[in-house]
Amino acid sequence: MDKGSRDNRFVRKPIYPGGDKAYKAFISENLNYPDEAKKNNIEGQVRLKYGISYKGEVTEVKVLHSLGYGCDEEAIRIVKLLKFDVPKGPRKLRVLFHKTVRINFKMQVKKTEPIKKKGPSISYNYIAKSTSKEQDKTSKQAYQYKITLR
Repeated sequence: MDKGSRDNRFVRKPIYPGGDKAYKAFISENLNYPDEAKKNNIEGQVRLKYGISYKGEVTEVKVLHSLGYGCDEEAIRIVKLLKFDVPKGPRKLRVLFHKTVRINFKMQVKKTEPIKKKGPSISYNYIAKSTSKEQDKTSKQAYQYKITLR
């Protein structure tokens, strides 16, 4: 066996399936903004430290930087939903990995539609008909235009 092709790491770190993008997408999709935080317009970050067991399950979640108003509990709930892939290492060691994460709580800004001006609208109808004697009586040409001003 070639030394270059062999993985020399004794302990292999857990990996979230799909990588960093999937990890961040999972957190943003499952995050529910707490009602109490919405009422008080609370925004910020909750920093958590958590352990990942040799099975890939999250254990020992601890809040390092608290935000309050229900944000801490929501962040803990999200982190406990995570599942990791832990590659098997030599001698099948059972290692507890520690990781920190920041979960951002930011109020969603609602996009408002432009205000439509209410007022009188003016419509013009213009109909032009062709009435030449040379055309058949069955085929009449007519053009209609409608212009509306607000």
